[in-house]
Amino acid sequence: MTDIIIAVAIVAGIGILAGFLLAVLSKVMAVPVDEKAAEIEEILPGANCGSCGFSGCSGYAAALSSGKTTETGLCNPGGNEVSQKIAEIMGLSAGTVTPMTAVVRCAGTPDKAQNKLDYDGVQSCQMASQLFGGPKSCSYGCLGLGDCARACPYDAIMLCDGVAVVSPEMCRACKKCVAVCPKHIITLMPKGQLTAAVLCVNHDKGAKTRKDCTVGCIGCMKCVKACPNGAVKVENFTASVDNMKCTACGACAEQCPTGAISVLKLG
Repeated sequence: MTDIIIAVAIVAGIGILAGFLLAVLSKVMAVPVDEKAAEIEEILPGANCGSCGFSGCSGYAAALSSGKTTETGLCNPGGNEVSQKIAEIMGLSAGTVTPMTAVVRCAGTPDKAQNKLDYDGVQSCQMASQLFGGPKSCSYGCLGLGDCARACPYDAIMLCDGVAVVSPEMCRACKKCVAVCPKHIITLMPKGQLTAAVLCVNHDKGAKTRKDCTVGCIGCMKCVKACPNGAVKVENFTASVDNMKCTACGACAEQCPTGAISVLKLG
């Protein structure tokens, strides 16, 4: 009986000593907490998208707290509300966040875009693009397998007739869809304005583009000549619109022979 009591006492003593040592070490080796950074991180949306240019929300919060940046308006998902709260914590002037939305620059639905092969593999744009660039004849077109939709934390993207479509009302411009798209056809555009947009990024010559997709940009320059504001240009057989110059008059869209240009109301 005495042996049992001694054994229990020894084990209890070791446990108490170990607990004491752990308590002391937790104080000695404790990492200092940046309370200001923690406060900022708490008000950030938690998307960890990196659109601010830092390694997620914690990285942006640490950069603000340490003075590495004084830009309070770098968080697109948080918008002006978060920018104002950060400014109050840091004692800075609040930066203005221009509301943006993602736009998929492709309208190549199955009835308009040709396929060069039947794809029956993993339902992923990244995977499909590794097989001869994907099933579409147009090597620049949306593959419609949903990588962007799965990456979106705000459920702002859906697949409509084989092409990804973004809801401007739900999009928070976190750029996660931009990052995962293997075709690089998703871009950010200002919300709340009427603007012309070229829904094609094809850089092939006109004859090949016509063969691959009936709504592809053929670089014909008609839109450039039609625009009264100099907002449209053609480079490498593809037209693009400068949204800062565009007045949404629709002249470019009217002259486009393939319908690759649309006037959009983004949110």
